[in-house]
Amino acid sequence: MADNKIVLSGMRPTGKLHLGNFYGALKNWVELQNKYNCYFFVADLHSLTTAYQQTENLAANSEAMLIDWLTAGLDPQKCTIFVQSDVPEISELNTLLGMITPLGWLLRNPTYKEQIQELLKQKYAGQLDEKSLGEKLASIAGDEEISCFGFLGYPVLMATDILIQQATYVPVGKDQTAHLEIARDLSRRFAEIYGQQVFTEPQPLYTTVARVPGIDGRKMSKSYNNAISLGEELDSVRKKVMAMFTDPNKKGAHDPADPEGCVVYAFHKIYNPHSAKRCEECKAGALGCVACKKELFALMEPELAAFSQRRKIFENDKTQLAKIVKEGCARARENAAKTLTQVKRVMRIIH
Repeated sequence: MADNKIVLSGMRPTGKLHLGNFYGALKNWVELQNKYNCYFFVADLHSLTTAYQQTENLAANSEAMLIDWLTAGLDPQKCTIFVQSDVPEISELNTLLGMITPLGWLLRNPTYKEQIQELLKQKYAGQLDEKSLGEKLASIAGDEEISCFGFLGYPVLMATDILIQQATYVPVGKDQTAHLEIARDLSRRFAEIYGQQVFTEPQPLYTTVARVPGIDGRKMSKSYNNAISLGEELDSVRKKVMAMFTDPNKKGAHDPADPEGCVVYAFHKIYNPHSAKRCEECKAGALGCVACKKELFALMEPELAAFSQRRKIFENDKTQLAKIVKEGCARARENAAKTLTQVKRVMRIIH
């Protein structure tokens, strides 16, 4: 029987997901739904913090991602699946929490500064000399098209997502614990100001994720054109597997190689229960790269075929998809409304 404690997590809608997303988060979500009361949401409002000018594909990307969640194994009978913007209580609580959030908390947020600098570098690459770019990077505001109120305040919105559902746990990697701190701080600050503990103080739920490189060895990303999508046709995946980077020092089939620098071996560690043996074979030059890739695809094929089959079911039944999201939204709103009503009473906004 599942623990009644609430787990909450979300993703920005970027369209179809890939194996990096699956092994980096979704596989863990599928396991968590059998242990806890899970809430998973499409963070479409969060996507506006850095891409407010590019909304033409937002709805389509949200739908594609929802389909991939179901493809990966999320079960609406076991978890609550919803779209952030469909729960207006989130925006209302975000406004209220924003009223009590010290500006210094946001300006000192290291992620804010890092992302501003990264976005500015991308925007002005090749347009500004090093000195001019440095002057922009030295400014907190940086650029009015990038450094907006919503971007500065995104940690409050993130905290709101967590606090409004009274989440006990938020799945994070050990390097992401800082992301939870503002939610924990706001929970305490609210209690200090109004004299009542309304929010559950969230705790990190540390997760171990498999590193899934792209077929070229870089991080798997659609923008790099090196990803294997969930539900991708098998012929397409086979070609990508056969094109995967291997140790460039291995010239012949029986030359020894370094498996740790090989994309194919990185996938073997995920799909092959005997990957340690494959490591030794690679070092000894006992197997050629072509044979190794063919074996890898054979190991991947059952899971990929199941993904493809499930994805087509949901792609072809948009009525069922809409029903799942509507029901998930109703559950999320019901839970959120309880928290919001309590907050407004404590703040003396309603009697």
